[in-house]
Amino acid sequence: MDTVAFSLPRAAAAWPSEQFAAVLKEELEQLPPAALPLQAGLSGSSYALGDRFSVMVISAAADESEIRARIGVFYEGLTVGCNCADDPTPIEPQNEYCEVDLIVDRASGAASARLA
Repeated sequence: MDTVAFSLPRAAAAWPSEQFAAVLKEELEQLPPAALPLQAGLSGSSYALGDRFSVMVISAAADESEIRARIGVFYEGLTVGCNCADDPTPIEPQNEYCEVDLIVDRASGAASARLA
């Protein structure tokens, strides 16, 4: 699976405080949807909608150089059909969920995400 890179400087600075999970969640939810592997995590639809997603921090641990976290991402997807008059494909968004592994450099906040 492809890895996507971005930056989480506030989350890196918040480690190991009690606020880490809240800061990580807030910072991730401000990223553009393409920063997370939402399309790859689809299970019930064929096109990830990135306009709204919510993050849940499942676990986090660190060594001297990096923070490793697993997050759950709740979002919506569509099953894209041919849009013919007799196409039974639902056009309502479907709930989706995937788990993503993050690696965050403790010094710089440089981060990468990969579907778990």
